[in-house]
Amino acid sequence: MVPRWLWLNLLGALAVAAVRESLLNVCMNAKHQKEKPGPEDALHRQCSPWKDNACCTANTSQAAHESQSYLYNFSWDHCGSMSQKCKEHFIQDTCLYECSPNLGPWINPADTSWRKERILNVPLCREDCEQWWEDCKEDITCKENWHKGWDWSTGTNRCPHGASCLPWSLVFPHPKDLCEKIWSNSYQYTTFSRGSGRCIQMWFDPQQGNPNAAVAKYYSRAGRGTAACLPLALLFPAFLALQSV
Repeated sequence: MVPRWLWLNLLGALAVAAVRESLLNVCMNAKHQKEKPGPEDALHRQCSPWKDNACCTANTSQAAHESQSYLYNFSWDHCGSMSQKCKEHFIQDTCLYECSPNLGPWINPADTSWRKERILNVPLCREDCEQWWEDCKEDITCKENWHKGWDWSTGTNRCPHGASCLPWSLVFPHPKDLCEKIWSNSYQYTTFSRGSGRCIQMWFDPQQGNPNAAVAKYYSRAGRGTAACLPLALLFPAFLALQSV
């Protein structure tokens, strides 16, 4: 007869493996993502790298390129027109958020009316973060956290009362400030380089494959994903049943 402790260890190992595997190809429970990732041949421009396996639809990818789209009624031009080179980074940021199936290790619950999950502390490659800051440093904004605190009285985001439009470099003195603060720590600035297998790339050549799949696998196996830290008994009721034998 197999010892009870061995069954528990085996079940625990299988449960951990199943949870980690579930983080590798998954869409967030959010406003515009599909229920499951899959091919989307008609993804628009900067979202097209995800066409082979995407959490976004073609319509979402099209809207991601608009200065003010139906996605969130959010305008990049709240302090005058944002430069095109800066805007391209926000488009790519939106494409990554809406389309990527490789953000599972960093998906967390979100208690909001428009989404049930969000990403937190996604390790962004150093070059992507620094180039984002470099291309936006001549632009202007009135807030460092764009997730909340806007004036929505007109139906779109406006600077809150009393907030002044300031040079980008004053609001975000360093690339780390930009990447970590602008979306409430959705991203984490890292010193890892593109191609290292240790950081998520916002930009990549689909002809070379999607490098973020390997990054998600690395972090899920390392147990860095929040979802992997849930108690096994909550995920697998059978675990409790065995413990009571």
